[in-house]
Amino acid sequence: MHNQCADRRNQVAAKPLQEFTPSPRSILCLDIGSGTQDVLLHILDEQQANCPKFVLPSPARVVAGRIAALTKAKRAIWLYGDNMGGGFFFAVRRHLEQGLPLAAHPEAAFSLGDNPNKVRSMGVDLASDCPAGYTPLHLCDFDPGFWQTFLAAAGLDYPDLILAAAQDHGFHPQESNRVGRFRLWRDFLLQAAGRPEALVFADPPAQLTRLQTLKSRIGAGLVADTGAAAVLGALYEPEVRQRQHSQGVCVVNVGNSHVLGFLLFQNQILGVYEQHTHGRDPEAILADLALFKQGELSHEQVMDQHGHGCLTLDLPAEAQGFVPTYVLGPRRALLANSKATFLAPGGDMMLAGCFGLLQGWKYFSPNSDNPKARPVRSQSDPQNDH
Repeated sequence: MHNQCADRRNQVAAKPLQEFTPSPRSILCLDIGSGTQDVLLHILDEQQANCPKFVLPSPARVVAGRIAALTKAKRAIWLYGDNMGGGFFFAVRRHLEQGLPLAAHPEAAFSLGDNPNKVRSMGVDLASDCPAGYTPLHLCDFDPGFWQTFLAAAGLDYPDLILAAAQDHGFHPQESNRVGRFRLWRDFLLQAAGRPEALVFADPPAQLTRLQTLKSRIGAGLVADTGAAAVLGALYEPEVRQRQHSQGVCVVNVGNSHVLGFLLFQNQILGVYEQHTHGRDPEAILADLALFKQGELSHEQVMDQHGHGCLTLDLPAEAQGFVPTYVLGPRRALLANSKATFLAPGGDMMLAGCFGLLQGWKYFSPNSDNPKARPVRSQSDPQNDH
């Protein structure tokens, strides 16, 4: 089983992808963060303000709570299921620090780390079957049964299409997540030329193992990184779309875990900056952003500050220094004293990622009024290479 999973990660899908449901009546948009799962049920023949919205605990937070309860009960735990968000890592650590046993199925263990040896070094046993006396605990970012029950309880039909975002550091067993994740942003800027439509996938690249698993669970639809969904959420707003045509803008998402900045000009992302939210005060973040807008913040500077990195392409003079700054994200209050504009895409800041997923869907929907709409292909499709 483990070798099959490893082989699957090394495969590169090159086949064209099928188009989405031609005319979905409803779209479930899920922005799966580290703390919350933000949800929009977009009903196409309904006024946007009347579409159902939910802010729920994230799947990882739910798992962390279940682990904590089992730790308190002094129970041994066996994790099984999917590669999902690792926001329950510290709950696992506390369980092990209590001297309590914890095992994981090899596939579920990828939620704790890409390198099985490092996972074992934590004290986690890898086991394909539940050891005797252990309590099984299922892992997944998306559970169709939960959503069928949840929506039915609210008197809502199951959607025709699902769009989902989750943070994916990528599969990098021989290097740190910081290094590996920023390489993905580097590839986006250099290989995909910073095109916003390249931020969403119907068939995620092989190294994005969490998004691959998520896509397999939702069926037809799109997946994206949560950072990508945030910048697309900004592009959902007419003010941002219009302004970036005439001058460069900076979009900053201050999330619970990461600060992510983008330089956007004429439908092209020309720079990406990613830093951890914790341990950085507002003045330090603003100082980084000032250098970032001028193309003067180096990758090494951010890495030395324990961030993920920074890369800018050639910044055109016509972008005028990317002075307009738009901020969103659950920790946006960190930049409350800046001169930035605070966005609420679709009228609800907490659903910025959900509206970003809708924006991504518009890029590729055959029925979209977007002039760039076309059938969706994998990023690895040769017809998408530039």
